[in-house]
Amino acid sequence: MTTYVITIPGTFLRELTDNARSVLVQHLRPVDPRQTSLGRAEDLDVLTVNDNGTFSVRLEVEADDSRSAEEVARRTAAAALREAGYTENEAPTGPAAVTGIDAQA
Repeated sequence: MTTYVITIPGTFLRELTDNARSVLVQHLRPVDPRQTSLGRAEDLDVLTVNDNGTFSVRLEVEADDSRSAEEVARRTAAAALREAGYTENEAPTGPAAVTGIDAQA
């Protein structure tokens, strides 16, 4: 197994409230990339939200290959967004991308 850092872009089409943000981050915390040496070195945040509503979710995922890692990350992000009260139409996401591989894991 290899540890990947996966980034998923998206856009909030309705306002991200403080409560929703808290719930979202809470559900993403177990896969926070700051737990990897790459995440610590790059000071990666699990969630970045821009003023225009666009966002990036960065997740640490263990998988056999990058395709599997991307699939797990997309499912994890989608579940966290649902828990925070966002449907796929209210917070659509773009393609997942491998943005790091932690060879130390």
